[in-house]
Amino acid sequence: MGPSFSEQFDRFGHWRRDFAGQMAGFRGWLAAQDLLDAAVQDHLQRLENLLRDDKVCVAFVAEFSRGKSELINAVFFAHYGRRIMPATPGRTTMCPTELGYDPALPPSLRLLPVESRSQPHSLAEWRNRPAAWVQLPLDVNDPDQLAHNVAYVAQVRKVSVQEAQLLGFWSDEAGADNPVCDALGMVEIPRWRHALLNLSHPLLKQGLVIVDTPGLNAVGTEPELTVNLIAQAHAVVFLLAADAGVTKSDLAIWKEHLLPCHREGNAHLVVLNKIDTLWGSLDSGTEVQAQLNRQRAHSAQVLEIDPARIVPLSAQKGLMAKIESNASLLKNSGLPLFEDLLAQGILAHRQSILCSVVGEGVMQLQAQVLRSIHIRRRDLDEQMLELRSLRGKNSTVIESMRQRIRQEQRTFEASSTKILAVRSVHLKLMNQAFQFLGATSLRRELEQLTGALAQSGLKMGVRKVYASTFEQLRGLGAHCKATAAEIQAMLGGTFRDLNTEFGFSLQPPSDLQLHDFDRELAQIEESYLQYLGFGHSLKLANPLFGQRMVNALGMRLRAVFESAANDLDLWSKSATSQLDAQLKERKRSFARRIEAVDRINEAASGLMERIAEIESAEQQLSALEQRLAQWMQQLVQPYAVQPQELVAEGQAT
Repeated sequence: MGPSFSEQFDRFGHWRRDFAGQMAGFRGWLAAQDLLDAAVQDHLQRLENLLRDDKVCVAFVAEFSRGKSELINAVFFAHYGRRIMPATPGRTTMCPTELGYDPALPPSLRLLPVESRSQPHSLAEWRNRPAAWVQLPLDVNDPDQLAHNVAYVAQVRKVSVQEAQLLGFWSDEAGADNPVCDALGMVEIPRWRHALLNLSHPLLKQGLVIVDTPGLNAVGTEPELTVNLIAQAHAVVFLLAADAGVTKSDLAIWKEHLLPCHREGNAHLVVLNKIDTLWGSLDSGTEVQAQLNRQRAHSAQVLEIDPARIVPLSAQKGLMAKIESNASLLKNSGLPLFEDLLAQGILAHRQSILCSVVGEGVMQLQAQVLRSIHIRRRDLDEQMLELRSLRGKNSTVIESMRQRIRQEQRTFEASSTKILAVRSVHLKLMNQAFQFLGATSLRRELEQLTGALAQSGLKMGVRKVYASTFEQLRGLGAHCKATAAEIQAMLGGTFRDLNTEFGFSLQPPSDLQLHDFDRELAQIEESYLQYLGFGHSLKLANPLFGQRMVNALGMRLRAVFESAANDLDLWSKSATSQLDAQLKERKRSFARRIEAVDRINEAASGLMERIAEIESAEQQLSALEQRLAQWMQQLVQPYAVQPQELVAEGQAT
């Protein structure tokens, strides 16, 4: 039997941390060699942060009582020897629950009261208001206390129809889909709007985030949940009942909330849960298997997905088997196959992304560092030519050489005025580019959409406003790239002049690429478009719902714009750091040349000593190049392993 998801993810976490440690070692080596300029430093920091802080999110989505929480217990919490998430009959997760780890906070369960839905603030804004949350301490070493406090996510309360309507759980047009009224005319709603579970679980500490969602009603009324949390999850596990297959409400969740956010690279898995309910029937094992095969094929046809993405299992039996160490029951439960598919889907996708980003980043670092080494070599070559030309010369010739170097130095220092002027224009243009990607520009472009959604009643023209908003957002990116092109042209001309006048080897900056900006805007536009259709017209008629939607949209767009601004900043630093490096090296070169001439003038042996020093320095540069190549091979080598091999390696051990 292969390793569980937990074991495979644990290996993945160690793999990331080890590589991040190597990056830190590389940074120290660069600093010791005085090769750590601003652009290299920033580039390294981003790569290290990517590896250390990379999050992997798995969202469990289904209607009520499909067994989501039990599956989470079986996959992630079986080592406690009992259920942690509430999953017994009559006790189910009533509010969206995020499980993660923040070392800055104590182990705790934070609960946002459902009354917060009467206000327009997004969940992201509520996260920054800790006083609004109810916090319960958690003891990770006491399974009973842990389970007791986590059970709060299943709490409900009775409210009037009017209050349920205000909070978004009741609509006159929903009819039978509304909660059932009791004899007093009260309806049952969740007590909490959102729950954040902070645990020092080994997998959560390595960056795993689990999202446990409630049923269709709660999912559909929280735009931020569906278009932010679920849409950005790296894997979505959609649960069905094995005996019922795809019901009407299941299909509604799939079509309205999962298909719009599905994109290439996401691991979407469908689970036919509770297959153990068929084990006790009068049918034989062969007949039960045939029934499951038919249910699997029919579900695949209805959901229009590959049958291989549908896994029959029993979460309850899988949990029991792990607790009892019953290998036979574990195999029959189907849980190992699910864990393997989940691990392969997530780990393969994340490693593929890290391989691409880090591999490209390492190559860029190599080019930047090599450029600095080549500058040093060129300066040494110039010094060597000068010194060899002084062999056999008298003191008058040597003094003439000294005066010539001093004159070159004064001419070079006089060019600082021109360089300062270029820096001033560059800074001004960069500020303009940053403004296009700033919070003020984003807020301004969202104003029209915010106003359209804030109106009461049906919003027939909101789709047109929505499309126009995203065209304007894409226009901000285009304006930013146009300003970057202006910077590129200015620096290119300046670099050519400096190369001609001072023998620099400055390379004009490449084009600013914001591919992720356009791609992510398109994904966001598509994921939110579902809320502007006729099926959601009644929800949109509520200004409070529209406000929450715009707030959720704004938070997600802000992350995209901040990422684009970071790309712009790195592009700018990469372009100008080479100028800083070459100016720094040229100043050093002048100082070394004058020192060498002075030593030669003072002692006859100074010339040969200085030539020997330069030859030694050239050998040291060759050694630096060799060590740099070794570092590059060492850093890239882990990424030569294919994602599937990471899983296979675990299965072989």
